[in-house]
Amino acid sequence: MSYLFPTYSRWDVSIVEGDGARVKDASGKSYLDFISGIAVTNLGHRHENVKRALENQLDKVWHVSNLFQNDLQEEAAKLLCDNSCADAVFFCNSGAEANEAAIKLARKHTNKEKIITFKQSFHGRTFATMAATGQEKVREGYGTMLPSFDYYEYNDTESMRKLDDHSVAAIMLEVVQGEGGVRPADPEFLKEAEKACKRVGALLIIDEVQTGIGRTGYFFAHQKESIQPDIITAAKGLGSGFPVGAMLGKKELASSFGPGSHGTTFGGSMLAMAAVKATIETVLENEFLEQVVEKGSYLMNILEKELQSSNKVEGIRGKGLMIGIECREPVGSMITALREAGILVLPAGERVIRLLPPLTVSKEEIEEAAEGLKQVLNSAEVSV
Repeated sequence: MSYLFPTYSRWDVSIVEGDGARVKDASGKSYLDFISGIAVTNLGHRHENVKRALENQLDKVWHVSNLFQNDLQEEAAKLLCDNSCADAVFFCNSGAEANEAAIKLARKHTNKEKIITFKQSFHGRTFATMAATGQEKVREGYGTMLPSFDYYEYNDTESMRKLDDHSVAAIMLEVVQGEGGVRPADPEFLKEAEKACKRVGALLIIDEVQTGIGRTGYFFAHQKESIQPDIITAAKGLGSGFPVGAMLGKKELASSFGPGSHGTTFGGSMLAMAAVKATIETVLENEFLEQVVEKGSYLMNILEKELQSSNKVEGIRGKGLMIGIECREPVGSMITALREAGILVLPAGERVIRLLPPLTVSKEEIEEAAEGLKQVLNSAEVSV
């Protein structure tokens, strides 16, 4: 028996070692990791820069609480603000916590309650972020949700253009819906959402938990479209596997999050900040993000070429190194077959295979993964 709550449908694989884009299980079998801890180990496993920063901090101090000044927090926050439109940062421990903070801040600052999110979105599993998530399956069984969330159709530009509800506190969206099927936002939809917020006196919250810190080839995914959110949330790739989240916001919001308004025991710890600083500095190194764009295009092109003959594949979409392969049937058996072939991928809904390789992945590793996908997806005719 297990002494754990059965909250996860776990694979019968125990990973014991990782290096770069490869991991090894307890039996010694090696895998090419195109999950990256669900877009967490963006620099690959055990990146030397992050490892060195953590080892250095381990020899100093681990935790002192947020009652004290914290220069590492200030340095990490400055890096985030210097590379975004934000002016202030709140550090926490996860993406759900970052989104929880964003929801609290939006309601407190605007003195309004209604928040618009989108169908098939995913923002977390706390009560507020579960209510914000536009997927009924996430909310089932928990009774009355926190009010007041309205779920609009994603990429419905016209609904944003027509929005004239001044009771809205915020519009909250993902630039690419990750759990919702790797669905990128249309640029015009994003721009109209920004305009709608200004028109009705609402805040624009961009959830960059999965898309941020270089995943799409930009430091934050929304920067490609030149929109200016009021609040940005980040986590996953922010700490290279070390638990950390962050809510970034404009300076005019700071007065609504004064002493006692929000807090965390572990958020912004010395160890987390060491990992964040090293991660961000690595992502910002010369040509790093340009290489992510290049590798993302390379992977997309290979997949389109190799899978065009597969009648299992409906389409391929994504941004940077966040790619979804939509299939005409459930993908569970395909993911199992890929794992048995030594390639780790994950689903995004019932019919989408999601690829999230480390941003440091090599072209040779991309080719290896593409060959494995080709073998599995071309192995049998789809039954429809």
